[in-house]
Amino acid sequence: MIVWGVDGCAAGWIAVRIDGATARDFLIVNRLASLNIGDAAMLYIDIPIGLPETGYRGCDVAARALLKGAQSRVFLGLRRPLLRYLNDYPAANAWAKSDGKGLAKQSFNILPKIAEVDALITPDRQRSFRESHPELVFARLNGGTALVSKHQPEGLKVRRDILAHYGFDMIDQWLGTLRGSGAKADDLLDACVLAFAARETAQGSAQRVPYPETRDAKGLSMEIWF
Repeated sequence: MIVWGVDGCAAGWIAVRIDGATARDFLIVNRLASLNIGDAAMLYIDIPIGLPETGYRGCDVAARALLKGAQSRVFLGLRRPLLRYLNDYPAANAWAKSDGKGLAKQSFNILPKIAEVDALITPDRQRSFRESHPELVFARLNGGTALVSKHQPEGLKVRRDILAHYGFDMIDQWLGTLRGSGAKADDLLDACVLAFAARETAQGSAQRVPYPETRDAKGLSMEIWF
């Protein structure tokens, strides 16, 4: 059984693959379509899948409620019409404001990756290609409490320790290879924990942010698994 955890990075995407009980590796690709994921039992990716025409996604609001003290780690306000403005932040922000709330620059910066996934995903493919959020997975593995920010050394260490506890015995060696790769330590740690959660789901232990299923104009389910 092969599963993947995928996170965005400066170089494109960082993907961690788990094959069977223990075999693990990772790679960095410029385009998601270049990953050979056809035989995957499950893939978890940290990118919004399914976009409303207006307003907030209910699953994002519900996810924020689970991350007490760290709610801002879940972005709000990503809407399908914003995909028309991938290279124009002023225009994107102006449209967002006309819809009721402006667009944070951090959210704007991930629009090209959202568009890339949106071009690949279908409602049928969503059965094994699912949106997740590493902060939710780490919090679950930490007894339901959100971790210290991953932008602090302490936050990186506790994430590394959790992954080592759950069988990522090559994590230090992997981290040592990242210099110049276009991926940072937190990108790799996030992809690892997504792969771990994807394997749990493939084995029948799925957890979903509690919110009624809603679908967007493409028929994509707007939901977050962790």
